[in-house]
Amino acid sequence: MRIYSSLWNADDWATRGGLVKTDWSQAPFTASYRNFNADACVSSSSGSSSCTPSSTSSSSNSWLNEELDSTSQERLKWVQKNYMIYNYCSDSKRFSQGFPPECSI
Repeated sequence: MRIYSSLWNADDWATRGGLVKTDWSQAPFTASYRNFNADACVSSSSGSSSCTPSSTSSSSNSWLNEELDSTSQERLKWVQKNYMIYNYCSDSKRFSQGFPPECSI
């Protein structure tokens, strides 16, 4: 199994509306993955897939149902206010036909 990633030029929308440009002179850009664990389904040549949760995978996926407590929510808001430079859920120019479903959560 291999993992492939890509980098695309999103200067016009993902960098504070184009205010921050990618410095392409710093290329090539590299990324690495440490302690990557894939939780995958087995697919067949017919196109069907089998996803049988094991006891270990169901316990390791328990984080999917966790919620932030009020202190953690405040910390997240602080990080967003001080560090987030782009939020696609407020980009009405990019999503003129309506925002993705996760934006209404």
